[in-house]
Amino acid sequence: MDKNKHMKDWIQTALKILKDTLIPVPQEINELDWKSDISDNNNRLSNHLSAFANHPGGGYLVFGVDNKTGIVTGIDKSKIDNIVERLANISRENLNPQAKLDHSVCEYHEKPILIVYVKEASVKPVHLKSGTMEDAYIRTGGTTRKATRQEVGGLMLNSKFPRWEELYASKLVTEQDVLNLLDYRAILSLLGKPVPSSSNEIMDWLIKEKMVEKIDGSGFYITNFGAITSAVDIRRFDDLSRKSIRVIKYRGITKLETEHDFPGNKGYAIAFSGLITFLKAMLPHSEIIKNALRKETSVYPEIALRELIANALVHQDFSIRGSSVMIEIYQDRIEISNPGRLLPSKKIDRLIGTNPESRNEILASAMRRFHICEERGSGFIKAVTQIELYGLPPLVFEEGENYFKVVMHYPKPFSKMTPSERIEACYQHTVLKYFSGTCMTNTTLRERLKMSERGRTMVSKVIREAIELGKIKSKDNNENKIVKKFAEYVPFWA
Repeated sequence: MDKNKHMKDWIQTALKILKDTLIPVPQEINELDWKSDISDNNNRLSNHLSAFANHPGGGYLVFGVDNKTGIVTGIDKSKIDNIVERLANISRENLNPQAKLDHSVCEYHEKPILIVYVKEASVKPVHLKSGTMEDAYIRTGGTTRKATRQEVGGLMLNSKFPRWEELYASKLVTEQDVLNLLDYRAILSLLGKPVPSSSNEIMDWLIKEKMVEKIDGSGFYITNFGAITSAVDIRRFDDLSRKSIRVIKYRGITKLETEHDFPGNKGYAIAFSGLITFLKAMLPHSEIIKNALRKETSVYPEIALRELIANALVHQDFSIRGSSVMIEIYQDRIEISNPGRLLPSKKIDRLIGTNPESRNEILASAMRRFHICEERGSGFIKAVTQIELYGLPPLVFEEGENYFKVVMHYPKPFSKMTPSERIEACYQHTVLKYFSGTCMTNTTLRERLKMSERGRTMVSKVIREAIELGKIKSKDNNENKIVKKFAEYVPFWA
């Protein structure tokens, strides 16, 4: 449903309610209040806006109807402009949080009337900025009155606190500012949609996408979601300037010598494709021969890079200031880290294949719609599948005090893997087989580790150690630790 259709819906609702309050006899109701003109008393107007913003579904102020008789008198343009401006100013300056307003001029009984829609606030109570939360107002019996302490508590219980993505990244800006600050063309291209022909259509689309919020009669706010995905230059948003993706390449296997440090400056979604291309050019390559032709390919699978970087972007903790997603390239590995620990419900050994919870669901959903990452829960499976295909050591998951990190290692043969790497490769392979509807066997693990039949005994030893450490178990729950030739194995939690 587009915004114009949505506007028609609320206007039609308001007109129906207005008709019901005027016929057969004028009566006052909680959802709507009609007046011939705007009051000179700003305090009373603040109370009305607070009450409607706290009311389920919001409410409507209709101007151009006589207060006492209910007769439609109409209203002229000069009054309309004054009413809209005054209410917007009162909402912004007198209420906390401010009420969100929309308005429309309609013809009713062949006379123009102004309808101001006060939207229900998600964060309640909307109260007077000069007081406390107890200075909140509600609608009862068709009138506006101050809420009791118990009623304020009820409003708080029904309050929906905004997600990080819904908060404002910018100050109040103009339409032209929005169009200059956000690369909407790139986002539309990711969605496979044409660029609208007018700026009004573009703004309506940005509002629908929750990238921008319109403040009636005042301007626009760019949301954190809009800025973090689509900013032409993220440094122009003060609170997000340290959240750009950072790529560091070191000389060797330690941090002692930095070869390159590349801080990004674009929004995540519009920068993602270029970032992957950039990384592929920086990362080591190997030469393969296919169809008698020599061809260079990256030693790190692109699909794994995409999934692991996207995962870091969408699951980071944005409340940790001064820290961002980092991609660190060493001679023997690549580390991808993000601010924030795993959520309490998630365990490191259960990350592959399980549906992840996200701190930033709006961002996560958008990155899937933008075709940047896979559907929920399949990202790590795809990454590990590609790592096995390329013959890399297993992924390493690491959780610190305020960060989460995934490490991909340079290819190495079985003989160079550490005992813990061999066991983790066994476990991750078992998980992949479980989610594909089959089981891990000595044969499948040998294929994963790129070993011949002669390596069967060594692989059996790895399987036995994985069982002893409680990483895997026999499919038939046989407690015997003897590894049999055709035995099948599943993860410990299966």
